[in-house]
Amino acid sequence: MDPKQHEKVAVGVSAVSIAINLALAAFKFLAGFLAHSGAMISDAVHSASDVLATLIVILGVKLAGRAADREHPYGHERLECIAALVLGVILGGTGLGIGLSGIRKIAGAETAVVPGALALVAAVVSIVVKESMFWYTWLAAKRIDSSALKAEAWHHRSDAFSSVGSFAGILGARLGFPVLDSVASVVICLFILKAAWDILRDALSKMTDHACSPELAEEMKESILSQPGVLGLDALNTRLFGDRVYVDVEIQADGDLPLRVTHATAQAVHDVLEKQFPQVKHCMVHVNPAEETAV
Repeated sequence: MDPKQHEKVAVGVSAVSIAINLALAAFKFLAGFLAHSGAMISDAVHSASDVLATLIVILGVKLAGRAADREHPYGHERLECIAALVLGVILGGTGLGIGLSGIRKIAGAETAVVPGALALVAAVVSIVVKESMFWYTWLAAKRIDSSALKAEAWHHRSDAFSSVGSFAGILGARLGFPVLDSVASVVICLFILKAAWDILRDALSKMTDHACSPELAEEMKESILSQPGVLGLDALNTRLFGDRVYVDVEIQADGDLPLRVTHATAQAVHDVLEKQFPQVKHCMVHVNPAEETAV
């Protein structure tokens, strides 16, 4: 996908996230205040903090979309991975905060208060909205292959988990079992930490010179060998650079053919890889004479 289109999609999704998070945070804060629910007020603060996370996504995507310059001849795509790393750390911190709060309540360091029914309604609304936002953001992230948006999607799901814990705790408190709030918080903490770890691992992998998946490499190999004039494939090396891929190829061609002909073959390989695989940022093709024609 064109970098400008990539940025447009990511920023558009992030703008929707900011608007919904602000509205949802205000609604949950009001519900928590009127229903005397500390869990719901905490959940509201959590949603409000998501606005900061979304701003990080927008900044990361915009910086990653900057054109290559003299100091960065290969572009700035890895800055989007840095945004994903920051979000992963924020998500992990959120999970730890929820878990520690649950442990403190289990230990009796915090006093549970029986909340009103409005807090239950707010929790259900939050679960539905945040899970919907997860899928909306996740599908957009898959479409443009954005690490930062994938991290943002999991941040939405962490909110949904948090609201599930709030719902369980509020319902348990109203039924006379306030400890359920604390137990649910600890369980949710583990889910959120797992999501944070997955985000951090993916972003760190893309920050290093890691090869693309074997499945993608096999598809590239088939495309290369299908080009007229390609008699074999000596090497196919791939390198992830942020969410984009650099490809180095060594093909075999008839060594007795004129340079213009073999160059056209190499150009065809170059063009098909960059056209068929949008994630390929640059492809370098080297031509070797086929063994039977080598001198």
